[in-house]
Amino acid sequence: MTGIDTNVLVRFFAKDDPQQSPKAKAVLNSLTILEPGWVGTATILELVWTMRSTFRMSRAGIGGMLGQLLSREGVVIEQFDTVRRALQVYRSANADFADCLIAASARAAGCDKTVTFDRIAARDAGMQLIV
Repeated sequence: MTGIDTNVLVRFFAKDDPQQSPKAKAVLNSLTILEPGWVGTATILELVWTMRSTFRMSRAGIGGMLGQLLSREGVVIEQFDTVRRALQVYRSANADFADCLIAASARAAGCDKTVTFDRIAARDAGMQLIV
């Protein structure tokens, strides 16, 4: 198994670098079920942040990108079910993906609730607002 860094995924999805983007595509296309690539949750968070802040990718674009990553054969996602649940919430709400992942991770860890001062995270990601 090969770990995949954020910058490889950025180059793959952004297709913005004439030298690195084809190399990123080659790496991802070389992955198989027997020789998969591994993507950690920190990498996913950094990918979303980069695509949103640097490339101004829309919510729909981010949802589609993450959907492609989650369904890609030969890619193992850390905490796959939790990331998938976070993506489902993200696609149907206004909360940031990070907030959706925080709430989904807490639920997966057995937490009864996740507290926050963020009103949108409380309303849309299923957290409990501290008032």
